[in-house]
Amino acid sequence: MVKENADSRVDIDEVLAFAIQLARDAGDLIREGQAGIFKSQSVAQTKANAVDLVTEVDKAVEAFIFGRIRAAYPQHQFIGEETYHGQVISDKPTWIAWSSPIDGTTNFIHGYPMAATSIGLAVGGVPVVGVVYNPFLNMLYSAGAGRGAYLNQTTRLPITGKPRPLADLGHALISVDIGGSRRPSVLSSRLRTFEKLAGEPEFGGKMVHSLRSIGCASLNICQVASGGQDMHWEIGAGICILTEAGGAAFGGKHTALTGEVDRKLIVGRKYLFVRNIAPGPGETGLEVQRQFATQFYDLTDDIEP
Repeated sequence: MVKENADSRVDIDEVLAFAIQLARDAGDLIREGQAGIFKSQSVAQTKANAVDLVTEVDKAVEAFIFGRIRAAYPQHQFIGEETYHGQVISDKPTWIAWSSPIDGTTNFIHGYPMAATSIGLAVGGVPVVGVVYNPFLNMLYSAGAGRGAYLNQTTRLPITGKPRPLADLGHALISVDIGGSRRPSVLSSRLRTFEKLAGEPEFGGKMVHSLRSIGCASLNICQVASGGQDMHWEIGAGICILTEAGGAAFGGKHTALTGEVDRKLIVGRKYLFVRNIAPGPGETGLEVQRQFATQFYDLTDDIEP
């Protein structure tokens, strides 16, 4: 049982160890579930659109995760994608499996090994523990507030070492996603943004180094935390690993780009993640990160999730 103080704070080390083991155990279920689907040729359930596939395995994993949490910490609150109904994140410790118990369900169904389970704990509306585990590649990312972020509990993030500079967006590797909504207005807005990011400067583009899309928000964020990607544009995801690695999380286009993480940001479902960047002349790293966020949003339409 987690040790809690009067102000509802928790023993971070104990909770982090619990979350890491829980993610690994859930990963076993994910692997077994995928093998069972392929063996039986099961037909996956679908949501409103055919892109966002949700299977019985996804729901079973969420039930497993929250069942274990409820047994260990019955006083805590819980929010998951399959059970979210607009709840407000209170000051109480709140467990979040936000991106989906299986983040990257389309990849999961197709056998593409970029899927993960994502588990986090927020206290006072602020993420204090985050664990992302890819059971197919055995890659576990974890972080506890004030304790740094790690790959497989041994390699501190970012793996690139000290923060590297980023001259401009033209040098950036940015991860994006086509998104769940294929409505013409939403799709055309996304494609316009991609064109502005990738296009040649003489035609109004920024000609970024390249764009990437792996179809798994939590793993994209971990790549930004690791330093392998410079930025990730997302509508819906999780945060603690990134910030512990020195990255910054910003809200949607029309929000104040402070880099501060609070409950409004967590439930806002619109995010831009920027890796740890070296300070510039007379500027802090956060100020440089804000500049890149502003430059990025100057190229985007405001898209509703």
